[in-house]
Amino acid sequence: MKVVVIGGTGLIGSKVVAKLKEHGHEAVPAAPNTGVNTLTGEGLAEVLKDASVVVDVSNSPSFADDAVMEFFRTSTTNVLHAEADAGVSHHVALSIVGTDRLPENGYFRAKVAQEELIKASGIAYSIVHATQFFEFVTGIADSATEGDTVRVPDAKIQPMYSDDVATAVAGAAMDAPLDGVVEIAGPEAFSFDEFIRTGLAAGNDPRTVVVDQHAQYFGSELEENSLLPGPGAHLAETRFADWLAQRK
Repeated sequence: MKVVVIGGTGLIGSKVVAKLKEHGHEAVPAAPNTGVNTLTGEGLAEVLKDASVVVDVSNSPSFADDAVMEFFRTSTTNVLHAEADAGVSHHVALSIVGTDRLPENGYFRAKVAQEELIKASGIAYSIVHATQFFEFVTGIADSATEGDTVRVPDAKIQPMYSDDVATAVAGAAMDAPLDGVVEIAGPEAFSFDEFIRTGLAAGNDPRTVVVDQHAQYFGSELEENSLLPGPGAHLAETRFADWLAQRK
């Protein structure tokens, strides 16, 4: 089976390509550096020829509100139109747990718009909602840092390893379309401050982590469970402590 992975040279995409190949599928990475530009449509018709499934794990080069909305709307529209022309039978997209709970977050709004385009396309689909990745713990801390202090919300987070994300996305590509959403998450929920503090300590980062009920998460104030998956989520096996240990 030929599977085209949009964003297939990035963190998640490269892992998805490798996992699909391990299962004997023809997995083709599609990204600007492979000659495919979803914003202009360049290379899409060629790469989708004879493809059965498209996996979209692409991301916007800019996270500014207008730019990220333009990226996901334009890119997704172009990909879906090209899929219809090529006869692709299954569209798989990676999105985020909690997208519909934080409307003031520009990135989440853009992901909601992307999902709406997919659902309205007429192409069978599976949308995978993942929680935050372990790999982004320092980046999250950086976004919340004032001086030597990291101010984090009074909320919970249930992060996961990017390799487990890729396993779930590759599995969705190999399975029958859901025409719906599946949630995936790490095996443990943490208080936000515990997650950040543990991640920084593992890197000998001296910043102080404090809880601030008004601290924002990329522009959004969080409720306790805003970023947590529902009770039916599929939980990955890799624990945060084990991931930190293997990085040493």
